[in-house]
Amino acid sequence: MAAAAERILPTSEECVYTACYCEENIYKLCEWIRDNTSHLQEFYVVFISNAAQQVPLWMQRAGRQYGPGKPVVWDYHVVLLHQREGQQTDVYDLDSMLPFPCNFSRYCTATFHSDEELRPQFHRKFRVVPASDYLLIFASDRSHMRVAGGWMSPPPEYPCIQTDQSAMNLPMFIDMSPNTFVGEILNLKTFRLRFRTPTVEEQALAPDPS
Repeated sequence: MAAAAERILPTSEECVYTACYCEENIYKLCEWIRDNTSHLQEFYVVFISNAAQQVPLWMQRAGRQYGPGKPVVWDYHVVLLHQREGQQTDVYDLDSMLPFPCNFSRYCTATFHSDEELRPQFHRKFRVVPASDYLLIFASDRSHMRVAGGWMSPPPEYPCIQTDQSAMNLPMFIDMSPNTFVGEILNLKTFRLRFRTPTVEEQALAPDPS
């Protein structure tokens, strides 16, 4: 009998989660991976946004209020990818109605649909950042969620995430201008190509690393 696959992340119910703070939820997932596994180098944090900060995503729990098959339009969203050599890429999205984790191809098809369906202002861009870099660099004072007299959505109970260099750099992660800040900026087509699972034929043709 084959050995069970190693468990990399907790279940969605066990994850640290605060509604409307996806960037911090993913940060906490990255912390868990760093502290409990030796696989941090296999993970990537992905910010999804665009110049207009209007990105339609399907299969999000927040979209249920609009009716079946309707997207929610976020200013940005953040998910975690797990890419292992020779295996499928998985997506971890705590705000999705899809499985946790979800196969990358299924997630992209169900969540993004196609840019051809959308006006250019809604085309999604993706900032892909190694999880190890994200843990070193990310900082947020949560000021983007403040409104007169309170919060747009209640913040996490734990302290704000800060570094020695910054108390707030979230806007730099959301900015999808080319050649800025950390990671790489991809469009939907190049994002899907970057993380799709190679076919059996492609794997057979890959050079031997030895």
